Amino acid sequence: MVRQKSLADSPCPVARATDIVGDRWALLIVRDAFDGVRRFGDFRASLGVASNILSDRLRMLVEAGVFEVVPASDGTAYQEYALTKKGEGLFPVIVMLRQWGEANLFARGEPHSVLVDRKTGRAIRKLALRHDDGRPLKAAETVVRKVGGDGRDDARERANQPLNDDRRANGPARCRTVS
Repeated sequence: MVRQKSLADSPCPVARATDIVGDRWALLIVRDAFDGVRRFGDFRASLGVASNILSDRLRMLVEAGVFEVVPASDGTAYQEYALTKKGEGLFPVIVMLRQWGEANLFARGEPHSVLVDRKTGRAIRKLALRHDDGRPLKAAETVVRKVGGDGRDDARERANQPLNDDRRANGPARCRTVS
């Protein structure tokens, strides 16, 4: 297998994120962790993935701070993979992927799973991005704005200023990953 160039130094947050969770196994491992899977053998049984691939992805996810290796919760000699705070931050990503899949990849009446509230048993409401005032946010209403990397307040302030340009007239904003 040819190793792809790392995007870890890209100026684009999406590119950096896909460097960590951009392949199917990484996302499915994270999905299973949210479903309560914690042990290597349980991930392997759930996913049907080859041991070497699973080992590689778990190692990479641990190095990236998505998981941490912890002693087995039942006191046995096994080790477990627990989501970190950074890993738990992927929950909305997994939920949105699940909801997109439910809405777009199943024929009407085709059996599939649905995410439900553990306490009430009711289906989780569809996630949606919203403006500060609660209105649904559409992609056409956004633009990517670069901010300084020096952490100065003026960079943050510029990021909160309204834009005077027309996204469509100037084309979509993109984070470039190559110079």
